[in-house]
Amino acid sequence: MKRFWVFLLALGMIAVFSGVSSAQVTMKNSGEFYAGGMYLDKTSVRKGVIDEGSSTAFYFQRLRVRTDFTIAPGLTLTTRFDAMERSWGSARSAAVTAVATDSAGTVAENENIAFDWAYITYKSPIGVFDVGYMNDGSTGTIFGNSYAPTPRIKYAYVYGPAKIALAYTKVQENSYTRINTAGVADGDNDKYGIQGEYKWKDVKVGLNVNYYRYASTRQPSNFLRKYFLFTPYVFAKFGPVSMQAEMNYATGKQEYELPSLNPDIDLQGISGWVDATADFGMVYVGGSVAYVSGDDGGTLTKNEGFGVNGGRDWNPCLIMWNYERTNWAGNLQGYNGTNQDTAMANGWFFQARAGVKPIAPLDIMASVSYARAEKPNAVLNRDYGFEVDLTATYKITSNLSYMLGAGYLFTGDYYKGTNEFNQIDDDFMVINKLTLTF
Repeated sequence: MKRFWVFLLALGMIAVFSGVSSAQVTMKNSGEFYAGGMYLDKTSVRKGVIDEGSSTAFYFQRLRVRTDFTIAPGLTLTTRFDAMERSWGSARSAAVTAVATDSAGTVAENENIAFDWAYITYKSPIGVFDVGYMNDGSTGTIFGNSYAPTPRIKYAYVYGPAKIALAYTKVQENSYTRINTAGVADGDNDKYGIQGEYKWKDVKVGLNVNYYRYASTRQPSNFLRKYFLFTPYVFAKFGPVSMQAEMNYATGKQEYELPSLNPDIDLQGISGWVDATADFGMVYVGGSVAYVSGDDGGTLTKNEGFGVNGGRDWNPCLIMWNYERTNWAGNLQGYNGTNQDTAMANGWFFQARAGVKPIAPLDIMASVSYARAEKPNAVLNRDYGFEVDLTATYKITSNLSYMLGAGYLFTGDYYKGTNEFNQIDDDFMVINKLTLTF
């Protein structure tokens, strides 16, 4: 009987403390689910060869859920996971340890469930602190961004229209641990950043400076990389015209350690983007110009295309440099290692676009884009090609939208590689996507 009462008392205490805890902690969920279908006419732009690309058609989906636990006023725990990120009925990925490019989990884990975020936010009297796994790789405009969940410590302080932020990011840890028994001393990749922003009226300007010390290559390659990345950016609105611009400048060295006969390599990369859209109500027009420097293979002690690209998050076309198309259908291969993949590199990009909203929930947009390589890199022609895209997005409800799009790539001779007699094909795709936000 005594044990019975002790058991009841224990249950009562658990109930009391559980009630107190649930009364103090509030939870807010948000997220996104999408399901889409893709038809790609060619999986390779090669023509007349054994591995000539065939067509492909499939459905795909992903669920993303974010949960914010408010522990106390100014104290929050944020988590986020992706689940069921897979092609319908398709083969599953092999279980490997390498993480996906945009996740803290592997591709196989994302096909089931993978947690990407888990971090604390504390709004103190002297600023806001964030600690844990959170997004990294997003600065300024969307151009050049390639977000990936990474362990970080961040601090931000806002004073009127001004903001300053500091960040430390552990990109890669190579010290000895129970799991990493082949660990080495001083072989980590670390990043240190400082950012400043200032807003007034319809203008926001900012500067982000990151210092990278990448030592994971000390063993076995016997060198480390130390470089800075400067990113100034601006957003502005003038009447119906909204503009944004960004530049990225990387500079540093790849330093070889003794004993080595290799000379140090100067690292340098430049990229930039200017985008403008004029909104006249039912009709809008806009355009973009983007640039990413390429490496000149003739300068052995310099790398002029280092550390910069258009980013995975910036998807200017449905085919060219589109992360979703590459993620689900793979690279479009040409000859001699040329391929059309995720992030713009080594090139100039020009786009003109126009849209119309005949009714409030419907948005129809057409764009024409042209891209050309900045450095030839041993190929005979620098033209990536032209692309024409047409998309229509209909907002079924405030939380549910449907998109239908088609793109045609007039493939440029860049993909012929080093032989002008190589034959290439144009390519086109059709995509539709149902997106639910909550």
